[in-house]
Amino acid sequence: LPAKLGIEDTTSSCHPELVSGSIQRCVLPVSLDRFRNGLARLAKNGTAKSVVFALCLRSLAQFGMTPTESVLCLVNRLSVKKCAFTMAEILLSLTIIGVVAAITLPSLTGNINERTWNTQRKALYARFSQAIALMPALNGYGTLKEETDSAGSTSIEDTAAETFITDGLSKVLKINNICDYQHLEDCGIASQITNLAGSIISPFPAKMSDFNSELLSANASIYVGSDYSHLDTRTAAFETQNGESIVVFYNPNCTANMNFTSAYYTQAVMCANFVYDLNGTKGPNTVGKDIGFMSALYATDSNVVAPYPHIGDTLTGVNQIDGGKACNNLDNEYRLPNRDELASIFYNKNLIGISSSGYWSSSVADIEKAWRLSMDAGYIIPRDKTENWNIRCVKR
Repeated sequence: LPAKLGIEDTTSSCHPELVSGSIQRCVLPVSLDRFRNGLARLAKNGTAKSVVFALCLRSLAQFGMTPTESVLCLVNRLSVKKCAFTMAEILLSLTIIGVVAAITLPSLTGNINERTWNTQRKALYARFSQAIALMPALNGYGTLKEETDSAGSTSIEDTAAETFITDGLSKVLKINNICDYQHLEDCGIASQITNLAGSIISPFPAKMSDFNSELLSANASIYVGSDYSHLDTRTAAFETQNGESIVVFYNPNCTANMNFTSAYYTQAVMCANFVYDLNGTKGPNTVGKDIGFMSALYATDSNVVAPYPHIGDTLTGVNQIDGGKACNNLDNEYRLPNRDELASIFYNKNLIGISSSGYWSSSVADIEKAWRLSMDAGYIIPRDKTENWNIRCVKR
């Protein structure tokens, strides 16, 4: 049609990779009168294309376009060639986008979750520290009672942990729900969790000996007095007003801080050990993510610690000074645990998955000695700083 009208077609071809065709251009080397005459001849022939062309030209002119603008517009529209992706190319592009999203989204989501858990963990620790400080003493709640039935059978009624929650913690902390050791899941405690080392713990420990049998070590009484007795108490759980689920391992016979200057066992000074889950059974139910622990030490003038241990030992067989430097090099938030934090790590060693025999503490006994914990027995002793032991760095 353009050739019949005396129009030279200078259309450039479309690049096949472009989504839409480039605007193709036509020039009008003839006069407008010649063009009109050519159009009249085509219209006289009665061909469908010429009739449509004439009608379109007339319609465009009615919208205020000049004849020249109308002609050039119609010629461009008639001669344009559309370019687009094929269906295969579109599907390939969507597949690539999906693969990239599958790779990047879990990492992005994980980073967001970790920041959220870290904020929740610090807030929970602050609330517990304030609550425990308001309690006059942490020992003496819910002592065990021995009962004898009509047949003469003797049994022990163990409500120590429950009583500690109801008569103690609930007075200083807002608590929504309390569950005994047989109904931990009713308080959002998962029956199966993953420890920091990646091992499965199932079912969740229901009493002290299941949680850490070394907490019942008879050696503790040697260093804290003969009146110390070891109780294999059952656990209890509760939910906070903020939605955290918390299990309590409670020792009603815990002692005060005796300001030890020589070796001692840490079991006797543990009053309550808390294992928390920041989002209940929702998951991932993994230590170091939504699950963590806190320990309340000393019956009076209590100290609450919540060490956040590194996923593995930083160094093995190093002196105490080099160990502290290694933690600083690991991350500016990591450091050696102090003596109480090291005791908490011992209480929760199965949650962490520790296989090491002992660790250095940041706490020092004197100029030449620092405190070192024997992880297999909970035995803390001052040792020469130049000795070689393992390092487990923690965050606060």
